[in-house]
Amino acid sequence: MQYLPISLKIEGKKVLIIGGGNVALHKMKLLRRFTAEIMVIGKQVDKQIKDAGCRYREQEYSPSILDGYDLIYVCTGNRELNCRIKQDANKKGLLVNVADDPGLSDFVSPAIYKNKNMTVAVGSDAKDVKQAIKLRNRIKEMLENDQKSQDIQQKI
Repeated sequence: MQYLPISLKIEGKKVLIIGGGNVALHKMKLLRRFTAEIMVIGKQVDKQIKDAGCRYREQEYSPSILDGYDLIYVCTGNRELNCRIKQDANKKGLLVNVADDPGLSDFVSPAIYKNKNMTVAVGSDAKDVKQAIKLRNRIKEMLENDQKSQDIQQKI
């Protein structure tokens, strides 16, 4: 499986997260750094998602909930349901990411570090996520240390 690393303009796009548990919470936190146009829909939505001020609805999945969205993240933990959502979304021409199932996904999210206008993304074609996260963290540390050095230089 090969993935093309691209930066997708997400401004003005509507993002739907299907599922209301911890994985959905993690995706919501990640995506909020890029857009506020996020809706979480799940049979039950975690209190932390509700408290985060994110838009949400508690309801069962039906294909009609996909209408009006541009990007779909599936976080249900139910493989049969995930497959159904993927098929329904693809029929509507929507890109789908199924959490922890790159074989079922149209795209994967890399390990991301974002600071102001700079974004660093480390991908592993969904084969070694932990290694990608380690590398992202090393890059983050390097960039933050470099910024601290520049700040010190400017003060001198």
